[in-house]
Amino acid sequence: MNRLARTLASWAFMMLSVGSAPAAGFDYRLEPHAVADGVYVLTGLLQDFSTSNGGNIVNTGFIVGPRGVVVIDSGPSRRYGEQLRAAIARVTPLPVVLVINTHHHPDHFLGNQAFERATLAALPGTRAGIEREGEAFNTNMYRLAGDWMRDTVVAAPTMDVAPGRLEAGGRSLELFALDGHTGADLAVLDRATGTLFAGDLVFHERSPTTPHARIEGWLASLDVLEAIPFRVLVPGHGAVAQDAAPLRQTRDYLRWLDDLLRRSAAAGLDMAEVLTLPLPRMFARLAVAEDEYVRSVGHLYPAIEQAVLEEGSHAR
Repeated sequence: MNRLARTLASWAFMMLSVGSAPAAGFDYRLEPHAVADGVYVLTGLLQDFSTSNGGNIVNTGFIVGPRGVVVIDSGPSRRYGEQLRAAIARVTPLPVVLVINTHHHPDHFLGNQAFERATLAALPGTRAGIEREGEAFNTNMYRLAGDWMRDTVVAAPTMDVAPGRLEAGGRSLELFALDGHTGADLAVLDRATGTLFAGDLVFHERSPTTPHARIEGWLASLDVLEAIPFRVLVPGHGAVAQDAAPLRQTRDYLRWLDDLLRRSAAAGLDMAEVLTLPLPRMFARLAVAEDEYVRSVGHLYPAIEQAVLEEGSHAR
């Protein structure tokens, strides 16, 4: 069975499995882990969305200040958001004063409704993306995660944030407005501990997702992140690190993918032929590598192919 057939078969299985029995009581078993003083991360699984994981493939986190809590991303569903609030309450009685959505993909904002609307914040581009695509994302998550999504509705951010210093809950944050993974990607640095929440600009031991990707801009954003003097790096997916290794891994993958697709288009390969190309071992070992490669070819190759055709036309 070739790569495309295997991926289509896996998607079909996921669709058939919607409605099957999930973990008892729809418990995400969220466990905050301290990665720095007052900074906690809840690490998601290195998987695709499914009815067995309820969409818990994302890293979320929170920062406890002397006057309140800042949440970084709210998770994939109302249930997740509510269980995230309960997990925070096990750590501190202080209120949540700010919930930041790093970008508009569903696993990062569909838990918003568990928090006070006035606390929800994002870049203007993220807010617009949620308002534009949120309902479609929510519908698709119902298909992929089944009853884990019950009663989840879209709660768009009510507050815009901007790059620069932000004081919240008694913590000093630095916000970086970037792009490339989507049209608006926010990175958040806790200045006291040097903890950098990179959102989905950085993946660790998992293949990056590319439904809204612009690789040139993404690579430029990674350069910005690497220049930040962080001490702890929290990727959007994958294990927390104390160095830039996940950032560099993401950069290497994107450069390889972009180069492969451009060379393939220049050689006149059609999409079916590109899908048969082998992945280098260093990327084939990443979580969900085969499936994400197929999706990335679908997302990116048509535009690259068209650009190469136009360049050839202009050269004649």
